Amino acid sequence: VQLQASGGGLVQPGGSLRLSCAASGIMFGFYSMGWYRQAPGKQRDLVARITSGGSAIYANSVMERFTISRDNAKDTVTLQMKSLKPDDTAVYYCKAERESGGRRYWGQGTLVTVSS
Repeated sequence: VQLQASGGGLVQPGGSLRLSCAASGIMFGFYSMGWYRQAPGKQRDLVARITSGGSAIYANSVMERFTISRDNAKDTVTLQMKSLKPDDTAVYYCKAERESGGRRYWGQGTLVTVSS
């Protein structure tokens, strides 16, 4: 199983970034996909999550700024981020969680830095 996250980088406050996570080795359509983030010295927190059917939830701090989507034909999940703030600086991780329970997988993380 591999979850390959990409798209991180340095962006100025107010800017946008798009993160992608490509999954392999799992039956993608049976998994909810999520983005989590971990800032230095802090715990890893949920950013957004999308079910196999496309229902999404978001952390309050990113509501109306971030959008999660998935392409079940390409086994990918995307996080579109806009109006970025310095507080969004963190390593962002992709997670796959089987909806019938049990199996969970993490990607390697991609660093997002919001700074002027």
